[in-house]
Amino acid sequence: MQGPDIPIKRLSALAVIPGYATSGASGMDLHAAIDEPIQLPAGDILMVPLGFAMAIPPGWEAQVRPRSGLASRHGISMPNSPGTIDADYRGEWKVPLINLGREAFTIEPGMRIAQAVICPVAQCVLNEVDELDETDRGTGGFGSTGTGPS
Repeated sequence: MQGPDIPIKRLSALAVIPGYATSGASGMDLHAAIDEPIQLPAGDILMVPLGFAMAIPPGWEAQVRPRSGLASRHGISMPNSPGTIDADYRGEWKVPLINLGREAFTIEPGMRIAQAVICPVAQCVLNEVDELDETDRGTGGFGSTGTGPS
């Protein structure tokens, strides 16, 4: 499926234009636009600039997600995963990274730190009612269906 053409503006000479690592990749790699290594201590959160802005078209969004290798090998993730970039946002993209590991992690210039997936968005109309229809599940949530086989 071909997505939309999206204008992108480089805001820093350090910016790397996002791209797909393979022909089957769903996410575009996002690179740290920094000029020297940055330490991310264990337990800390850091906003990492990407050095660009995009004009995502109406009806679309960008979902910014962690990279699986950073998460599984080093405990580097995003505290708000996935992060949403709305179609009307025109500022610099940044990625909040959290170090859930036990050791400091070094973010290198140009390092691939996250990925962005461009997705269609449906805006809904909410209709306030006095009652909702009943379901088998009812109000059970937050683990109420258990973890065993279905």
